[in-house]
Amino acid sequence: MLFVYRGIRKVYTVIYLLFTRYLTVYLFKLNNINLGEGFVSNGMPILLVHKNAKVNIGINFKMNNFITSNPIGRNWKCFIIVRNNASLCIGNNVGISGTSIVCHKFIQIDDNVKIGGNVCIYDTDFHSLSSGDRINRIKDKNNTIVKSVHIEKNVFIGAHSTILKGVKIGENSIIGACSVVTKNIPKNEIWAGNPAKFIKKSI
Repeated sequence: MLFVYRGIRKVYTVIYLLFTRYLTVYLFKLNNINLGEGFVSNGMPILLVHKNAKVNIGINFKMNNFITSNPIGRNWKCFIIVRNNASLCIGNNVGISGTSIVCHKFIQIDDNVKIGGNVCIYDTDFHSLSSGDRINRIKDKNNTIVKSVHIEKNVFIGAHSTILKGVKIGENSIIGACSVVTKNIPKNEIWAGNPAKFIKKSI
């Protein structure tokens, strides 16, 4: 009985992933996302790309949105949200799993970046830091701080980490799991913690 159940589950998973992979490509096209060759999506992401936004993704982009494609717990789909006049640029050979990318201005992810499960990347505070502004919707929106994010090539970001606005992570650096990155990180270093702090040089 267990053998039959596993067989049915395997067939279902294969069919589901193939179907959603093609559907995701179509979804990207509907959102005017420039997508390179070699794209692989396990499951379907959630996309919200505004009309005047720009999204460019390089070759061999891989994303996991399905619970068994990266079974680390606390799984969810990838979210890619790019607001009006904002720009998201993802390089070649980038992999993400259950990642949330919210772009209100500009986010750049360079080649060969690996982003662990459930990482969040935000280039905005979402709300004003002034309590007076936050009680007025227009002031809240106008006075929200937005700063670009740049993740350079060969960076590895550990699961459940959060990358906040205005951050630049230097090439070859590593961010430990569950870290909160609030300031620039030089290249070839390992940082971890909340807020993230220097641990040692990377190999």
